[in-house]
Amino acid sequence: MERGGRRGGGMLGLLLVQAVSEYCRLERKPPVTAGLIAANTLIYLRPKFLHQILPSINQVWFNPYLILKHKDLKRFLLSAFYHINEPHLVYNMLSLLWKGIRLENAMGSVEYASMVAALVGMSQGITLLLSKALLLFEYERAYYNEYSVGFSGVLFAMKVVLYSQSDDFTNVHGLIVPSRYAAWAELILVQMFVPGVSFLGHLGGILAGILYLYLKPSYSGPNPFIKIIRGFKSLLSWPFRSLRNSRNRVFGRGTLGHGESRETRNISIVWRCRECTYDNLSLLSACEMCGTERDNDRLSSSVNGTRNISLEEVRRRRVQRFGR
Repeated sequence: MERGGRRGGGMLGLLLVQAVSEYCRLERKPPVTAGLIAANTLIYLRPKFLHQILPSINQVWFNPYLILKHKDLKRFLLSAFYHINEPHLVYNMLSLLWKGIRLENAMGSVEYASMVAALVGMSQGITLLLSKALLLFEYERAYYNEYSVGFSGVLFAMKVVLYSQSDDFTNVHGLIVPSRYAAWAELILVQMFVPGVSFLGHLGGILAGILYLYLKPSYSGPNPFIKIIRGFKSLLSWPFRSLRNSRNRVFGRGTLGHGESRETRNISIVWRCRECTYDNLSLLSACEMCGTERDNDRLSSSVNGTRNISLEEVRRRRVQRFGR
């Protein structure tokens, strides 16, 4: 999260080039990560078609005092997706690109989306609780009235999850540290050398990642986030399923596909040829296989007293009837 600042220039092109080049080399393109990057970027750019829908940044600043006083869920949830300038947006989105690709490919898109949703709520909630708790100690810095926005709290939580099982070392701004402690090292370094960042926002993200890892193995019930995401995915894919079903075709022995129209049901009765036992659609007056005329009283899928003719005879009749 970051407090205050002004717009930079020309860095969105860097984000676009990096994202496209990264995605082009991937065999499996992670859709949730791409959607998150696109959503954060569109919210920052505020194109005309979204201008009337999106609240302004002044309406969504994360401020513990205003959230608790007015029970403002808009500030609580949306502040994570707003950024104050281009460097803030680009740095966070490049970090999301790197972490998101690895986590989504390892976890699967549905579980990854569920995790991100959980981490957004948990990181914001923990930051809110920390700022309120500091009032008890009469801490001189007014965290309770601090304004902040940005996705970095969620990114700190994702870093904790990503490196939770790693025994390797990683480079954090030039400092080599054990990977599982990388988030803590970055928290300290960023606070020391980057002005205007929200310490509580980043700390809340780290604690959210730890809490997520602690709760996930102990919870054996169905994940409500996954259920919601799968339902939303099913809703979005419904038009495409309907389009596929509307293209069902009728072949020699019935329908192909899941749907069934009234016309298809009317012609789905078959009659069996008394010579070669081939099942033909009821609208045919002669056997499609050997050309034998149909008996009008035979409209079932099986008949008694059929006599089989040789395969050579069937082939001869087909050649005689169709010329092949």
